[in-house]
This record gives sequence, structure tokens and C-alpha cells, in this order.
Amino acid sequence: MQALERRAEPAWRRATRGEPRLPVIIAGVTTIAFELSLPARVADRPRWVFGIIALVILLGIYIANPRRIDHPSPKLRFASMVFIAILSVNNAISAGRLVLDLSRAQGIRSPGELLLTGAAIWLTNVIVFSLWYWELDRGGPGRRAEGAQPYPDFLFPQMTSPDLAPPDWEPAFVDYFYMSFTNATAFSPTDVMPMSRWAKLTMLLQSAISLVTVVLVIARAVNILK
Repeated sequence: MQALERRAEPAWRRATRGEPRLPVIIAGVTTIAFELSLPARVADRPRWVFGIIALVILLGIYIANPRRIDHPSPKLRFASMVFIAILSVNNAISAGRLVLDLSRAQGIRSPGELLLTGAAIWLTNVIVFSLWYWELDRGGPGRRAEGAQPYPDFLFPQMTSPDLAPPDWEPAFVDYFYMSFTNATAFSPTDVMPMSRWAKLTMLLQSAISLVTVVLVIARAVNILK
């Protein structure tokens, strides 16, 4: 009887197969590529050291668990959070250098290069925050696969309207990426609501970073064109 009741619960509240690892690996590789493509003036130096360290960690995570994240692994979660932290620090350094150059009206002189650099930093910011959301929500993907945490940090529309979603729906990395993208473009939550305090503060931080980056880059590009 308990098994039937458990099965009747939505997928995000019960134990499931877990989500595939591949989308997160693709996101990680994309972020590394973005950061390595930045101009030398704003990129962290030496950039090849960052690239090697990040790729080694990401490769180790993939080798240890290449398919589905169906149970918690403290070691893999620690490695994943170290990887995301490295990406975050690197992108923060690049964004800080770009903002400093823009505030001094120095650095990149071409509006095209400036817009591409700003877009790379902004997109990296979107991916990095989506990785944080994905890794921290309800204790991470392994804990979500177990259905061990009934209280969500982020409330997706499918959770409040289960009749509008498939019975096996549960949030995956793409959902967190979409949430991160809309938060960075609207500078506020859209259809996904933060429930816990850390979630609210993290979304606030992302919106602030995105707003400063977009405003300064566009203003400087317009000024150059004049």
C-alpha cells in the first residue's frame, strides 16, 4: 500500500532513475571554451592553467559517473562544486577587469569585439549560475533522484500544476539553465520562484551581475560608435 502511495506522488517527490550527466558535461565544456576565448586583457592569466585544471576535474567526474546521477556521491559532488567554483572565480575576474576598463574608458576599442566579449562573459555567467542552481537545489541531483528532500528550493510550474506535466517530470539541468537565462535577462524571477533564502540571494546576485554587465557593455559600445 505504501509503495502504491509513493508511486502516486509526483516524480520530483519520489525516487527516480536520476538525470543524465551529459548535458552538464556539455555545459561545462562550453563554459571553458567561452572563458578561453576571451581577449588577453580581460582573461585570467595564465589561461591554459585554468583550462587544464577545469578539464581534468570535469573529465574525472565524467569517468566516475558517465551516465545517470541516480544516487548521492559526496566525492563527486565535492569535485563538481570545486569545478563550478573555479568557473565562477575565473568569470568574476574577467567580468571585474572588463567593468574596470569600461569605467575608465580603456581597453577594447572595437564595438564588435566589446559586444562579443561582453556576450561571452554574460553567457558564461548564465551557465555558471545554472550549474550552481542545479547542484544546490534540494541537496543536488543525487539527493533529488532519491526523493529525499520534499521541500524545493525552486518552485517550477510543473510542481504546482502536475496535471499539465507528464507523470515522470522532474527538474533537470535544462530547466535550471532556462531559469538562469530568464533571471539574467529579466533581472528577476519569471516562472520559477525561489523558495529558500539562499536561492533568493543567489538569484539576486546573478541579476545584479547581469544588469551591470549589460548596461556597461552596451553603453560603452554606443559611446565608441559615436
